[in-house]
Amino acid sequence: MSNVIGVHFRTAGKIYWYDAGEHELKRGDAVIVETSRGKEYGTVVVPPHEASERGLNQPLKEILRPANRIDIEQETANREKEKDAFRICREKIAERGLEMKLINAEYTFDNTKILFYFTADGRVDFRELVKELAATFHTRIELRQVGVRDETKMIGGYGICGRDLCCHAYLPDFSPVSIKMAKEQNLSLNPTKISGSCGRLMCCLNNEEEVYEEINKRMPGVGDTATATADGLTGIVFSVDILRETARIVVDVGDEREIHEYPVSELDFVKSNHRRRKKPKIDLRSKPDQKVAKEQAIKNAREQAIQAAMERQQQEQESGASGADARPDGEGGGRKRNRNRRRDGAERPAGEGRNRSGRGERRQGPEDRRENAGRRDGDGGSNAGDRRENAGRREGDGANNGERRNNRNRSRRRGGGRPQGGEPGAGGQAPQ
Repeated sequence: MSNVIGVHFRTAGKIYWYDAGEHELKRGDAVIVETSRGKEYGTVVVPPHEASERGLNQPLKEILRPANRIDIEQETANREKEKDAFRICREKIAERGLEMKLINAEYTFDNTKILFYFTADGRVDFRELVKELAATFHTRIELRQVGVRDETKMIGGYGICGRDLCCHAYLPDFSPVSIKMAKEQNLSLNPTKISGSCGRLMCCLNNEEEVYEEINKRMPGVGDTATATADGLTGIVFSVDILRETARIVVDVGDEREIHEYPVSELDFVKSNHRRRKKPKIDLRSKPDQKVAKEQAIKNAREQAIQAAMERQQQEQESGASGADARPDGEGGGRKRNRNRRRDGAERPAGEGRNRSGRGERRQGPEDRRENAGRRDGDGGSNAGDRRENAGRREGDGANNGERRNNRNRSRRRGGGRPQGGEPGAGGQAPQ
C-alpha cells in the first residue's frame, strides 16, 4: 500500500499519480512535481490516500514540494506571457498564409519550452514558422496538432443545457459515444439535437447510459402486445416513458379504440428481441366491427368471382365436347382438322385429311417400300433423259434463230430498208 495523490496540470486534465511522502496535502493545494517535460506546477484533485500498487505505474515519483508564494507568482506570470505568445504566433501564421487555426499557447513552469496547439484539415509545413518563433522567444518551440474535441475542451463554452461543457468542466478523458446510446434513451436522432459544440455526439449521452439499459430490461417495446392485470384489457404498446416507467397501450373498449396508460408493474407482456420499433399506425377513428365487416365483404366478393369463373370454364368445356361428337366421321375436331376440308364442300372419305402419322393411311410394308424405291429410280432416269432432250432442243433452236437473223439482214440490204408488211416467217407478206 502506498500513500498517493492525484494531480492534474490544467482544468479537467488527465490525472497523474504521485507519492505524497510525508507532506500533508488536501484537495486544491498547488504542488511542484517532476514530469517528462521538467518541473511543472500542478493542483491536487485527489487527496492523499492508501492505494494498492497493482494498478499504478511503478515506481511512483514523489512530489518535490508544495507550491510557495514565489511559485504561485511565477505561474501567474507564465499565464500572462502565454497571451502574448498566442498573439505573436497567430500574426506570423497569417503572414505566411498557413492553413491552420491556433488554439492555445502553453509555457512550461521553468520557461524551457513553449507549446502551441492548433487544428488543421491536413498536414501543414510549419518548419519555417518554428524557426521564426524560436528566434523571437529564444526558447524551444513545439507545435501540436489536435482534434475538434480537444479544441472544445481547451476553449470551453456552454452546452444546450445552459451549463459548462462537460469536457471542459470535469471530464479528464473522452469516452466513446455511439448512436445506440441515443436510441436507448429514446432521443431524437436529429444530428443537430444530439451533437455538441464540437460537432460530435454529446459526451453526456454516456452519463445515463447504464441507468437506461437497466430500465429497458423491464420495459416492453413499442409494438409489443401487453395485457393490463387491473382491468384485463389487451392491446398494442404505442409508446413508453422510460423515466416514469409507464407504457401507453391502444385497447378496444366496446366499439371504440382508446389509449390507456399503465405502470409497467401492472402489465403482462413478452419481451421481444428488438430494441426499438417504429410506432404502429393505428386509426383510432375506425371501429373494429366496421373494419371486420369490410374485410369479410371483400373476402366474399373474391370467392364469388372465383366460383363464377370456374362455372364459365366448365360450361365452355361441355359445349366443346358436344360439338365434337356431332361432327361426321373423318372430320377433325379442332381448327387444324377444319383446314383440311375441301373447298368445294364435298364430303371427304373416311380416313382422308389425317396426318401422316398412320391414323388415316395404311402403313407400308417391305414390298411396298422396294416398289416405291424402284419407281423413284425409274423416274430419276426418265427425268435425266428429258433434261438432255430439252438441252438439245435449246441448242437447235439457237441455231435456227441465228439462221433467221442472217436471212433478215440480207433482205434489208436488198430492199434498202425494212420490208413492208412484216418479216418473212413473222406473219407478214414478203415483197413482190
